[in-house]
Amino acid sequence: MRPSALELLVPAKNADFGIEAINHGADAVYIGGPAFGARANAGNDVADIARLAAHAHRYFAKVFVTLNTILRDDELEPARRLAWQMYEAGADALIVQDMGLLQLDLPPLQLHASTQTDIRTPAKARFLQDVGFSQMVLARELTLKEITKIDEGLRVGAGATATLEFFIHGALCVAYSGQCYISHAHTGRSANRGECSQACRLPYTLADEAGRIVAHDKHLLSMKDNDQSANLRQLVAAGIRSFKIEGRLKDLSYVKNITAHYRRLLDEFLEQSPEYRCASSGRCTYTFTPRPEKTFNRGATDYFVNERQADIGAFDTPKFSGELIGAVTRLAPDWFEVDAAVALHNGDGLSYFDSHRELVGLRINRAEGQRLFPNDMPDDLAVGTPLYRNRDQEFERLLTKKSAERRIGVRLCFSETAAGFALRLTDEDGIGAEVALPHAREAAQNAGRAMTGLRENLGKLGSTPFAATEIALALSQPWFLPASAVNGLRRDAVTALEAARAAAYRRPPRAAPVEPPVAYPENELSYLGNVLNSQARAFYEKHGVTLIADAYESDTEKGEVSLMITRHCLRYSFNLCPKEVKGIRPDPMTLVNGKEKLTLRFDCKKCEMHVAGKMKKGRQISILPVAP
Repeated sequence: MRPSALELLVPAKNADFGIEAINHGADAVYIGGPAFGARANAGNDVADIARLAAHAHRYFAKVFVTLNTILRDDELEPARRLAWQMYEAGADALIVQDMGLLQLDLPPLQLHASTQTDIRTPAKARFLQDVGFSQMVLARELTLKEITKIDEGLRVGAGATATLEFFIHGALCVAYSGQCYISHAHTGRSANRGECSQACRLPYTLADEAGRIVAHDKHLLSMKDNDQSANLRQLVAAGIRSFKIEGRLKDLSYVKNITAHYRRLLDEFLEQSPEYRCASSGRCTYTFTPRPEKTFNRGATDYFVNERQADIGAFDTPKFSGELIGAVTRLAPDWFEVDAAVALHNGDGLSYFDSHRELVGLRINRAEGQRLFPNDMPDDLAVGTPLYRNRDQEFERLLTKKSAERRIGVRLCFSETAAGFALRLTDEDGIGAEVALPHAREAAQNAGRAMTGLRENLGKLGSTPFAATEIALALSQPWFLPASAVNGLRRDAVTALEAARAAAYRRPPRAAPVEPPVAYPENELSYLGNVLNSQARAFYEKHGVTLIADAYESDTEKGEVSLMITRHCLRYSFNLCPKEVKGIRPDPMTLVNGKEKLTLRFDCKKCEMHVAGKMKKGRQISILPVAP
């Protein structure tokens, strides 16, 4: 059975970012622990995970911890101990890439399949469900039709169906996740071990099979950023239940702005679709209007969701150029004027492309209408140069302050008892708590004022996570009660309700694997299987794989191999696709960056491009620290 809850899943660089993500509407956050997360510079200690989990669980929101690198044999035991520490800290799930972990004594936490597991087919998804994964993030490159087929495959003959997760916003890796080895080949820093050097964001020159230049010094492997704002309804229909925002290294304004944007979109959908529900409790209000175009992006694309699109690359720059505001109209030694249609402010950041087509930036020290005084007057700025704003100081200032409140709806019922009075609170999840107030009953001299004052004092929930949706007074007549007594009763009732919610919260259960063990969809695994340790090898052998190559990170592949497999195709981008243009053959092409040369090979049957190369001599292998 498909889950009916829709989950907004938000990245957290640290616990403070995660708390703000929850406050701005996240149903779940994903965060790195002390080690073994696929972002080596985004680790957090156990106490931080515990603090975040405590805050998230107030709203029945969840915390997923990334344990999604491939592991050496000497790292398996530290990873197992870390998994138990995360369990004790209150985490709700582990996000995993290395199948060797499934061979270990893990805590009873849900397992989620990382994007690094490269889930593109119904058979792969069904296998992961059958071995015990409760949630899995699908490849970013999938179309709606492909997602639907995967969803249908999970539900055939199944009991509980795994939740399908999909990236809806943020940076796009050009390669299928888990299938990119350029960083390891060239620098010794493995993307599968959390240390990607982002070779995809470098400039390259593209040459055809005859050596003719097709594109010069362009960022040909750099994609625009993912934006599925217009496709949420279609993604729900295709089977997606967890909507994931990318960005565990992004700043706090990104987390606030993008979370609020998608929270509003999902809430609008939920209001129109009563068959679905929110995956956590509470509603958010904001002090700002979400504007996703204001925070870092490389332009927007919905990638392959609606089939292949022509304009998905950020070839001009991998940086954030911002919104076009106008062009330079006048120049002076220390100022310039621009025909901007928007108001500009002190502190705004502007950018433009210089004569070398490189994006450069400047900061406005003082804005006097359309006359701008920059911090440093650039030499190459010319009349007619288009200008972009990539930092809106006024918008950023709004996000440096408290910018959201999240409140759980609660009904209050104040009633009489034999010994005095009682207050019962019942929240939107049906959880209730009641507190008694022994007190003599004394008729109010001014009935109207007494009832109004009672309602006002009962409804003062401003410093709590609750908001009153209804206040019922079950009284035989208006009674006099001191405000201090009512306030104390309300505070005690709120404390009792918070305790009841904490007692009612249950972490999602771990799914049991199918027995006997199901067969893996293939009986052979190349280096693309990312098997780096003996337990991962044992896992695949248990599931019927007979030939298992070592992971690329083991450095046994000495010759030229596919260092990246991608659905992005440079032949298609430059109108050289054999399927689109008659008479063109899918001959290899070449990418060059300095002394680095990569061969492009095209699998037109699968509509895939392979970026092939060798390990660079003299590279330094990065050895990640092992967790205690």
